[in-house]
Amino acid sequence: MADRDRKFDLIVFGATGFTGQYTVDEVARVADEEHLTWAVAGRNMQKLQQVLSEASVRTGKDLDETPIIIADTTSPTSLEEMAKQGRVILNVVGPYNLYGEPVVRACIEAGTHHLDISGESQYLEKMQLLYNAKAKENNVFIIGSVGFDSIPAEMGLRYTIQQFKDGQLTNLESFVSAHSTTGDFTASSGTFESAVYGYARKSELKSLRQSLFSEPMPDFEYTLPKRGNLFYNKELNKWCLPFVGSDKPVVYRTIRDHLASGKLKKPIEFNNYFCVGSLRTAMLTVSLFLVFGLFTSFSLGRSLLLRYPHIFSFGLFKKEGPTKKQIDAQTFSMTFIGYGYDTVDTSRTNKTPNKKITARILGPDPGYITTPICMTQSAVILLREQDKINRKGGVLTPGAAFWDTNLIQRLEKHQIKFITVSNDSSDEHKD
Repeated sequence: MADRDRKFDLIVFGATGFTGQYTVDEVARVADEEHLTWAVAGRNMQKLQQVLSEASVRTGKDLDETPIIIADTTSPTSLEEMAKQGRVILNVVGPYNLYGEPVVRACIEAGTHHLDISGESQYLEKMQLLYNAKAKENNVFIIGSVGFDSIPAEMGLRYTIQQFKDGQLTNLESFVSAHSTTGDFTASSGTFESAVYGYARKSELKSLRQSLFSEPMPDFEYTLPKRGNLFYNKELNKWCLPFVGSDKPVVYRTIRDHLASGKLKKPIEFNNYFCVGSLRTAMLTVSLFLVFGLFTSFSLGRSLLLRYPHIFSFGLFKKEGPTKKQIDAQTFSMTFIGYGYDTVDTSRTNKTPNKKITARILGPDPGYITTPICMTQSAVILLREQDKINRKGGVLTPGAAFWDTNLIQRLEKHQIKFITVSNDSSDEHKD
């Protein structure tokens, strides 16, 4: 496994990318707090030096002497040499469907832990299928989705279960909303590019899951009524649509893991939604999904999406990404509505829940502040609390790896808040 004799505790691979630059900022701050050694890695020395210079200005820290490692996803030798120098690789080189696997493979061979911020289900589940056994054998943790996809969803599940105390959570819905004090939402086209490649390969998921999961998920104790593809939530005063990101499959992989280990006695139904403030915005979002789904289904369409992300996302995704001012103006909230029972009874079936808890996670810009915070604190957990993971290695979800750690407490010390909005028991709860 990644031993303490390595030169660096953390290596940020892909530091020159848009998200990578903000990850460098966060690692620089946390490295001082935690007394960690670290380096940046990528293909171009000059660009890496420029990233460190700009990060020095943003953080107020002198980063000019930060070590630089040259590594390229097309060069397995360079990846292996990079991995051998660190205890944890923070891999921010996407799309992961294109560039992720060689880095995972190099880390396993080098005995180095690997974290990524992928929201690409095909990549995430393929890595578990192909490399879980080898990662266990080499005592290496390969943990994907440690950014906004899907740390808030995973830790929101954990937090809601904790609020049930002696009761039993059976159903959970999450509702994510983005907010901006300027009303101007923009993201880097890199996120859009990852979505294009991920959506284009969604047909591979069925066979992957048949290989990965030999048994179907057990029946839920109680199933909530189905929501529509567009609905108004009176509780939140927002229009909501199904969220098409990777949170749901990641959470279900975590639930499967905990059922197998005995940490959960019954499966938990999970559904997640994206919320907007007006019907007009909701209809624009539906239109975006329809256009995106159509164009990702054929080669020319994908080429057009990748070439003109600004046009096909109605201005949401730009190659230059958001400005610092736009990032600072953006925040998110993720509301969790959990249903269950005030007592634990593993023999109970199809009885309407009598307990409802509403919890909420609040944080800064999801893509470029929250994501680096989640990734960096996940790395600190691997360095400081590995004994609490209670296993020697493997390809894991964040919820499987960090369930018994202090990740929630660490996130709360770094701008991300977990609150209980309401805790209500009655004869029955249902929508």
